[in-house]
Amino acid sequence: MFRNIVREARFLAKDRGAIFWLFLAFALSVIAVSFGVNEVRQQRETIATLIAEDAADRTNALKGQEEWGSAAYYAFHFTFAPPSDFAFAAMGQRDSSPWKHRIRMLALEGQIHESDTRNADFGLVGRFDFAFLAASVAPLLLILLLYDLRASERTVRRHDLLVATAGSPLQLWLPRALVRVGLLALLLLAPLWLAALIEGSSATALWQASAIVVGSLLIWWLIAELVSRVDAAPSILLTTLIGIWLALAIVMPALSKSMIEASNPVPNGGEILLLQRETVNDAWDLPKEDTMIPFVEDHPELADHAVIDGPWAWKWYYAFQHVGDQKTAPLVQQYREGRLSRDRQARLVSMLSPTSFVERAFEKLAKTDATSMIAYEDAVRAFHAELRAFHYPLMFPDRPFDAELLDGLPAYQPPP
Repeated sequence: MFRNIVREARFLAKDRGAIFWLFLAFALSVIAVSFGVNEVRQQRETIATLIAEDAADRTNALKGQEEWGSAAYYAFHFTFAPPSDFAFAAMGQRDSSPWKHRIRMLALEGQIHESDTRNADFGLVGRFDFAFLAASVAPLLLILLLYDLRASERTVRRHDLLVATAGSPLQLWLPRALVRVGLLALLLLAPLWLAALIEGSSATALWQASAIVVGSLLIWWLIAELVSRVDAAPSILLTTLIGIWLALAIVMPALSKSMIEASNPVPNGGEILLLQRETVNDAWDLPKEDTMIPFVEDHPELADHAVIDGPWAWKWYYAFQHVGDQKTAPLVQQYREGRLSRDRQARLVSMLSPTSFVERAFEKLAKTDATSMIAYEDAVRAFHAELRAFHYPLMFPDRPFDAELLDGLPAYQPPP
């Protein structure tokens, strides 16, 4: 077997077409990994810069404040979801979902659903990262390497002679295909391994990613092997394989996405934002009891301090901000559960498409999938709850202002 592999490697070295496709695979892998590493480093630099600027800005904003309400109003807090150590391989939902916000004690959902992505166009066209290369481009390169192994020999009428000389078809075609598939896998994965070493990725994630790539190539090798056994011209075999690739890599994911979205309608962020702003704006003209009664339902411990005697009070202002979140809570829950439902169904459907499966698997390893971005939103909500728990006991009982107490402001912790 080893001698057969060495023989086929020598033959491959003389095949300029195969060498070109292999070199292209390596070049595309280098480009995809480089793009990913550069993007992750930019995001980390952005986060580090904004953390420092946020702390300085908050310190300046709190200087000279004399009321709990104004201190809460002018203090912004930076929240973020840092990229994982394997995010360079699959940017996933980080291109279409916000991964950073500056929030304050105002109504939260409107702040969460104000898009903060750097380039929303990526949400439409996608990014050329390693996950896309492994899922969609690598199978096409494999098809171009394997489609005419048998057909080309039939065309020059050497097929039967080669099989007879080799003793069995397995000893002839297996080493020939194995050399091409193995080299393709190696050239695809080598840049990924190097980048993972540089980025400090976990060995577990790297081995799982490598197994996913190799497994995907084996599946497409099996498809190419079955089709190439048909006694037909190379052009017909190539057209057939590309048709299969289009069906599994393009058509099926697009159709399944449309069906999943149609069966799981969800409100969009704009609806949540609009409803919250309308609720907050309307509260200015309503009797104060219409705000304080639903607020106290969520905060019964503050009932003794929820009476508003004058025309203005900071606690009334923050109460109707909270009521804005109360009003949108059903829509927010529907939006969250709808996205999770879509994600669960997409995971099941991806079992029918190697392309979708590989891409989703990489996003899961990179923690850039939909559930990871929803976890970030949940972390922001939890932090906002901490801010409320800090400010309300100071603001509602009308405690004397003490700037030193603001040193105990909660610190945001990103999701694990």
